[in-house]
Order: sequence, then C-alpha cells, then structure tokens
Amino acid sequence: MKTRRIGKTGLEVTEISFGAAALGGLYRECPREQAMETLQAAWDNDIRYFDVAPWYGLGLAERRVGDFLRDKPEGDYVLSTKVGRLLRPVPTGTVPDYSYVNPLSFDADYDYSYDGIMRSVEFSYARLGLNRIDILYVHDIGGYTHGAAKNAVHLKQFLDSGVKALEELRASGAISAFGLGVNEVPVCLDVLRHADLDCILLAGRYTLLDRSAEDELLPLCRQKGTSLVVGGVFNSGILATGPVPGSHFDYMPATDDVLAKVGAMEAIAKRHGVPLAAAAMQFPLRDPIIASVLIGTAKPSSLTRNMEIVASPLADSIFAEFEPYTLIAPPLGTEAVRV
Repeated sequence: MKTRRIGKTGLEVTEISFGAAALGGLYRECPREQAMETLQAAWDNDIRYFDVAPWYGLGLAERRVGDFLRDKPEGDYVLSTKVGRLLRPVPTGTVPDYSYVNPLSFDADYDYSYDGIMRSVEFSYARLGLNRIDILYVHDIGGYTHGAAKNAVHLKQFLDSGVKALEELRASGAISAFGLGVNEVPVCLDVLRHADLDCILLAGRYTLLDRSAEDELLPLCRQKGTSLVVGGVFNSGILATGPVPGSHFDYMPATDDVLAKVGAMEAIAKRHGVPLAAAAMQFPLRDPIIASVLIGTAKPSSLTRNMEIVASPLADSIFAEFEPYTLIAPPLGTEAVRV
C-alpha cells in the first residue's frame, strides 16, 4: 500500500489506516477473538498504521491493539494513541454508560496539563505492553465535546503546559509526532494559531458530505505543514448505508435534509456504477495534505469489503457531481454537541 508523510517529520503512514474504537465495544460487544481477527484482516490488507485511545473501551482497545502488535517487527507499523483523559479504576458494575459494551472497570477524567499528558503516556505504555508510541493526539478537546465555558479552561491548560509535554516527548524521540484528535474544525484553528502540530486526526469534517474543513483548516494546514488524518469518512454510517431508515449522521439520527442530500449522492454513484462508500473513502485522499483515511470496524468482513471498494480508483470527474449536495457543520454554539 502507498504511504504518505506526516507533516515535516520522517514518519510515513499507509494511506488507509485502522481505527480501534470498535474493538473497545463501541455500541456493541466485541469479543477478544473477533478483535484479533479484525486486526489480522487489517494487517493482511497491508494496513500498517493503527490508531487507538485510552477512551476506547476504557483501556480495552489499547490492550488488544498492543497484544496484536507485540510480535510484529517494530519498524513495520506506526501506532498512535491519545492523551487528555486519565483512567481511574471504579468498582465492577459502576462504569458510566459511554456507549461501550463490557468495557474495563474504569472511568475517565479530563486532564490536558503537562503532568496529565505525561501520566497518560505512561499508562498507555502499560496497557499496550509496548515501548514505542509514534504519534500522540490530544483527544476531544474543543467545544464539540466540552461546550464553550469548560473548553476555555481545558484549552488554557493545554496551551499553558500540555503543549510543552508533547514538545518534550517529541524532542526526546519518545514520539515522532503529535497533534489533535477531534470532531470539529474551530479548535483546530485555535490551536494551530498557537502551536505547531505535525498532524490532526479530524473525524467527519472533511468527507464527501461534510466539507467543514475545506475553507479555513486545509489552507492553514498547508501553510503550517500539518498533515490531516481523516476519520469518520462515512459520517457515522450514512455514506456507507445510504439514506435508509435509522441511518445516522454525526452520531445522531439523520435529518430529512441530510437524508435528501445523501439520496442525491447515492443516485450519482449508482449512475456511475460504483458504491457510494467507495467515493466516500477515496474523496479525502485526492488532497495531498491528507496523510491517511482512518477506517474502523470490529468485523473482518467489513474491513475486507472496504479495502476491496477502495482498490479501484474512481475517475476524478465524478467528485464534482457530488459538490451541490455537500454541507457545512452548523456553528457549535456554547453547549457541548456530543455529550
């Protein structure tokens, strides 16, 4: 598989990467054997960049990814995890409902400080059972997760001390790159104006449907030499399933407007004889500032199917036909969007 460089670093990642949220039991249980089979399917399809986070299954996904990668040659893969939440043990059966089924018995506290980031990295080493992490993303900072008032506190904490921790880790060689792992554009713009980031893992905001990153963020990334890793290319599933009953967009039931736009896109794809999901996966990689497209699943069959549909490049001309049906995420307001 082709690779692309992360920012100004020497780190190369595969154009398709694997996101491990579903291996932590997101929305439905993922037995260990199934998780290992899915990771093996990713490896067999030449995916060599794996992304995980303490948040995914409250430590469960990190354990599984670490177990899988432990016997792989160190230079054969790239691994990213995240900071910003510290896990603490809680009594069995008292884990809050964060949409993870059968997670480990931990809860999470937000901490974007120097000390919090350093502690988070040490905890991740222990859960992974690995001695190397290539990329660290600051997870879910921004108004989308916290709301305006709380995020002002978190952002100040990060800019005042958390950035220093990441810079020290990179300078020491403990990591090769750092950035943000978020679901919104505004916080990316805020942080990029104060800090040099190697990369941003942006979910759902530079897709075939949602072009929120296009006007300001992509030009700023080009100017700063910051790569984007694009997650959520199916926008919570609707670009994979089409506008079927119960389809979701941005983690919530799709509105009539979104259903209509996706219906029009699906008709375009059918006219060209290609799956809408293929256009969704290939769209971001048309821009060289995009280093990788991150796909996540807990099913080997789903992963293999996605790799098959991305294997045949679509004609560039098809993408212009989708543009009349794209949208921009509405302003965040002052309250958290995803609670």
